[in-house]
Amino acid sequence: MHERVLSASPNWYCSRCSDVNRRGVLGFGAKSTVYLVKVTAASAAVLGELSGHTERVSGFAFCQHDGQESVCATSSDDRSVKIWDIEQKAVLAEHTAHQSTITSIHWSPVEKGLVVSGDEKGIVVCFWHGRNDTHSFFPEPRTIFCLACSPHNENHVAVGYKDGMIALIDISKKGEVIHRLRGHDEEIHALAWCPEPKEEDLYSRPEENTADASNGLAEVGGGYLASGSRDQTLRIWSTARGKGVMTLKLPFLKRRGAGVDPGVKERLWLTVHWPKGRPSQLVSSCFGGELVIWDLTKSGKQKWTLLGSSADGQNHSRIVFNMSSVCVGDRELLISTSMDREIKCWDLASLDCCWTLPTLGGFVYSLSFSPVGTGFLALGVGDNMIRVWNTLSIHNLYDTKTYWQNIKSKVTALAWHPAKEGSLAFGTDDGKVGIYEAYSNKPPQSSSTYHRRTVYSLDWGPPIPPLSFGGSGDKPTYSLYSCGGEGVIYQHDPWKLSAEASNIDKLIRDTNNIKHNLSPHTDFSWKPDGKVLAIGNEDGSIEVLGAPGLKLLCTIQQHHKIINTLRWHHQHSDQPELHCLLASGSSNAVVYIHDLRSAIENPSESPILVTEAFRSLSGHTNKITSLAWSPHHDARLVTVSYDGTAQVWDVLKEEPVCNYRGHSGRLLCVQWSPVDPDLVWTGGDDFTVQEWAVSKQEHARPPKSERVELEKKKAPQKKTKKKKKAAGKGGLKTEENESPMGEEEKGGSGADEAQSEDEGEDEEREICFSFRSDNCNWFVLLFLELSLKKRKPRSMLPLSTSMDHRPKEELQQDCLTLAAVRHSVNCMPGSGEHIQLGLFTDREALCRMFREEGKNHLEAGHYDSVMYLRLWNGDLVGALHVATEKGELTDHLLSLAPMAGYQVWARTVEAYVKQLCLQEQFLKAASHLVSIHKIYEAISLLKAHQFYREAIALAKARLQPDDPALKDLYVSWAAVLEKDGHYTTAAKCYLAADCNFDAAKVIAKKGDVMSLKTAANLANLAGESNLSHSLSLRCAKELMLSQDWLAAQDILRIQDTLLGHRLVFCVSELLTQRLSVTGVVSWSSASSHAWSKPTEEDFLSAIQRVWQSEFGLATADLDQIKAFHQQLRAIENPSATASMPIKQLLSHVALDVALSVVSQLLGDWASAVEEFLRAVTRGFEVGHFSLMAEMCQLLLPQGETLSFMCSLALSHSEMPLPSTPLFVSQSLEAFVCYQLLYKDWWKHSCTSATTTANSLKHTNDHQTPLENGDTNHERETGSQSEAQAAEAIVKSEGFWKVLLSEPHASLQATKRVIQDIQSRVSSLVQQHSQSKNASELDSVSVRSSVADCESFPALVAQVTEHQKKLAALPDHLKKYSFPDVAECCIVLLYMDKHFGLIPHHLCEKATSLLLKYGTTGSIHKAWQRFTL
Repeated sequence: MHERVLSASPNWYCSRCSDVNRRGVLGFGAKSTVYLVKVTAASAAVLGELSGHTERVSGFAFCQHDGQESVCATSSDDRSVKIWDIEQKAVLAEHTAHQSTITSIHWSPVEKGLVVSGDEKGIVVCFWHGRNDTHSFFPEPRTIFCLACSPHNENHVAVGYKDGMIALIDISKKGEVIHRLRGHDEEIHALAWCPEPKEEDLYSRPEENTADASNGLAEVGGGYLASGSRDQTLRIWSTARGKGVMTLKLPFLKRRGAGVDPGVKERLWLTVHWPKGRPSQLVSSCFGGELVIWDLTKSGKQKWTLLGSSADGQNHSRIVFNMSSVCVGDRELLISTSMDREIKCWDLASLDCCWTLPTLGGFVYSLSFSPVGTGFLALGVGDNMIRVWNTLSIHNLYDTKTYWQNIKSKVTALAWHPAKEGSLAFGTDDGKVGIYEAYSNKPPQSSSTYHRRTVYSLDWGPPIPPLSFGGSGDKPTYSLYSCGGEGVIYQHDPWKLSAEASNIDKLIRDTNNIKHNLSPHTDFSWKPDGKVLAIGNEDGSIEVLGAPGLKLLCTIQQHHKIINTLRWHHQHSDQPELHCLLASGSSNAVVYIHDLRSAIENPSESPILVTEAFRSLSGHTNKITSLAWSPHHDARLVTVSYDGTAQVWDVLKEEPVCNYRGHSGRLLCVQWSPVDPDLVWTGGDDFTVQEWAVSKQEHARPPKSERVELEKKKAPQKKTKKKKKAAGKGGLKTEENESPMGEEEKGGSGADEAQSEDEGEDEEREICFSFRSDNCNWFVLLFLELSLKKRKPRSMLPLSTSMDHRPKEELQQDCLTLAAVRHSVNCMPGSGEHIQLGLFTDREALCRMFREEGKNHLEAGHYDSVMYLRLWNGDLVGALHVATEKGELTDHLLSLAPMAGYQVWARTVEAYVKQLCLQEQFLKAASHLVSIHKIYEAISLLKAHQFYREAIALAKARLQPDDPALKDLYVSWAAVLEKDGHYTTAAKCYLAADCNFDAAKVIAKKGDVMSLKTAANLANLAGESNLSHSLSLRCAKELMLSQDWLAAQDILRIQDTLLGHRLVFCVSELLTQRLSVTGVVSWSSASSHAWSKPTEEDFLSAIQRVWQSEFGLATADLDQIKAFHQQLRAIENPSATASMPIKQLLSHVALDVALSVVSQLLGDWASAVEEFLRAVTRGFEVGHFSLMAEMCQLLLPQGETLSFMCSLALSHSEMPLPSTPLFVSQSLEAFVCYQLLYKDWWKHSCTSATTTANSLKHTNDHQTPLENGDTNHERETGSQSEAQAAEAIVKSEGFWKVLLSEPHASLQATKRVIQDIQSRVSSLVQQHSQSKNASELDSVSVRSSVADCESFPALVAQVTEHQKKLAALPDHLKKYSFPDVAECCIVLLYMDKHFGLIPHHLCEKATSLLLKYGTTGSIHKAWQRFTL
């Protein structure tokens, strides 16, 4: 899209931010972009750019392997590494493994897929982009400055650190450090490997104590490594032996016309480069930008040769950062980048500079072609420099000269002299206006008159009064005019720039008899014939004035926003009517063309008002910043805009010609080539100037959406304070946040421009650099510059002061009047027309003058001046009154208030406190209340604004300890903290307020174990026993769920009332350990007691033993046992549910077991048996058959069950039957038989009938073991002794009599019938609700389906009948659980059918029970399936 480009400058202070590939393509990082340049021995050409990073590019490296020349790697301050294809300009791969700023990157010369990078924290990341794999190493906890991969070993990487150490690491061994090379004292700037692996002998000076290193070197080693450091030395290292072999100190060089101070190390960057094929030659930078090549085999002191010594001006003028080399044809070229913003190419054979490519370090604010020196283009840039580019040079396409002397800020405006060759006027951001003579070496002349703000426009025009007075030989042919951000246009005398410049506003007002203030000016343009001046204003108006008196010819009211640019059509058109065309651009994105021929050629007596444009050019989507008429065409205009594009227009047709979109930022300036009608030059905030051809553009008009605010600077912007508008002049363009200049509104200040490299880079590296070495003291220059910028303070007596600036005649008349007053002539000095005389007569006159001045200040809003005047007049109360009314009280005034008395001082303090509160300075306000002893008010103020900490500090310092206000503060703050979730601090507040209960409660709110434990201990210490009890128990339960038994017992020891819970936890731990052996418990314990380990001892005996030994339970002490029994009874023990977690279920089982053991100790067998039953049936109720079976084994070991039952029966033989203990024992015995039944079934069916048994559907509220998928039965059938014992019991007739209980069968059948009916009722209700919601079309079918079903009253009647039947059954049947009798009948018949074990009469009884009670669908289906 472009022909030539001046790109942005390479980034500074990067160890490797540029590289060149084998094809001669140079890449370098500039800001967040990488520019690609085609390099030859004769010239360079910008190919394009790589855009993708969001912050500064910190590293760049090409892949140097065959076939991979177009692949490169970049690193950035956005902490990413990207792999690019430069031909497609696309990202191939990337990673963000770094967590800190990346400082260095290198592509391995051996492994073509490996990219190594390092960051500020010392992390080295290896990235194999082909397989998208990264590995991070941390060899040293130091800041990495540079690194270089070995060209001889794919695993070796040299890393240079900020403290001067170099580490050689092996990435195949996880970054293991092979050698630590110590010798440098300061940061390592660059590392370079010798291209040859063989370590040849090098000359070494004996004083370096390295004589052994230069003799007897290994024939093949790790290769030499060169390092450059800020300590001004280069060192050569043997990586085979890990020691230095040579030290080279930088030479002190003096170039003609410049002195270099070698002591200024802050400005030193020592980079090194080892060219390929030159193992004995090393290139390095030097102090002031020189490059030297070292012959490492040469003896003597001077081993170096200076590059570019054959002619002056070949070397860089400032320090060099990066170097790289490439062979192009038969010539070996070296490319260097420098702080002087130039890229140079050197021939390593002749050591001469082949070419220089200039670059730019800031926004391009202004472009200007010389009208005399054809093709010379001046560039005003934000890096504080002017460039003059000879665009017509044949031998050097980038023949550029740089001017920087006496320029201390951004160059924002340029204008060549219309007739004098080489005379270039410039304006800067700090308001300076000067003239450079481009063809001399003299410093520029500077105008003694500074603008108060940025200079935005310069132009040469005819002299006007007062400069036009005098003879032709006494005045210049052209005057220099400048427009600044404060809205003023100055006329400067180019012959006497030291003289004061004149403000043209005075001439405009005088000529046109204007009394009001003129609108601030924002741009101007002299008509090429010098007869008419156009001035654009802040309010959008344009004034056209005739020279030399600047009589107003007309006013254009077309724009509604600030005028940014004005240009007259050229005068060499064949159509005279075009000579008076004026183009204007403003912030409303529309360009207007006005034909002012009639107003200029036939002026009227009074200025005319123009409100209609000759042509309107619409298309841009953002403000217009510059425009230029083509000098080769009639009525052809190019405009540039903040939308990032340049647009060429055919004005007469109002049609777009072409649109240029090559910039990546906002455009700020444009110039049409004076030689080629097809070429246009544009500059913008992307730090580039681009030459492009109109005929080669693809687009005709700007894009519809805004392209710019274009990433609106990816880098974070500096915040700048807004400057106040100057009184009477007003900062221009206050309605917008942007300006054509990119930094500040015309008349306002800002910082849109990304920092120039001089500013941004230095700040990032925290390095302070001195000013350029001019012949004058830099401190004096700085002081003078600050003095020029310093704003004059406002006068305290402006009225009388202005009276002293009248014409000399009036001032002399004042002297006569003053003399008359002193001799009793009737006059009133100090007021009215004689206000200025109040200073020279008596005190009364002075007081009158003070009153007049005070009124003026009051009207202008200068309240501080009013107060000072009243203070000077002795009216302290009046001064305080004004300050109080206007909210302008200050610490100074407050300090004076006691002079007026205590009451005045107290009132003033109170008023100041209100003022401070409005300003949200509450701490300061409270402190002032304390000063007048209003402690409670100060505390209330702090409390009301959430300054609780400060309020408490004040209250504790000034109030009594028992003051209720203090407790109220603590409680209020605690409530706020508790609401915000800061429970610990809230607890501290409650403790301080003696609210111990609340403190413990708030700590426990978090609910974690640590918080609960802390809260429990706190409550215990505070004497809150009940709270401590509940919190300790909560904590212990949490610990139990995590199986931390030791910690659970520890927390329960806090309260003696928790001893019962400790016993339960003890049983729970013993039970868990026993069940873990059998496989019922699958988890492991976080901690456990030694006594809980499983032994051969009976479970119940083990419980009693542990209780006695560990918890001090005396079995003979019945009172103690009864107390324990009461504690255990008080523990909540709800029924088991199917959704209950197994750990919680085990805790309830443990409580049942503990209660049964205590009941045994008390001799209460009835309760013991009932608790046994509850412990066993909990597993049954939730469908956990294995748990139920194990509990039977633990509580009623095999072989002891029947004897236990007999003993139980004997113990109750005297009780009348039926009795509750007997019913309980029957249920317990039934469950024992139930689990033995299944054991026997599994024994006989494990080889043949497992599949059939698995399909048995259990119809009770719990699941059968087979339905539940319990696999523990395999383990249970493994013990032959247990199986034989179970078989003996199962074959007994008493066994089946227990299970085939007809009363229980009747109860269970009734429950099933009720459940079935209730299910049908629910279905009926659901169908009824569906019929109500159905549409009218479906209502008939729904009603018919409902009619076919059973009626709702019939079902309710059936439920009622069965409920009565259920109520008639004995209570003991309904109270205690019992195995499903129908299920047992089915199993009995199944076993008889397959195994033939069951007596015939039992089978008949089972069949009879099924016929009588197994009529429900599910039971009947199971019976039919398994037994028929």
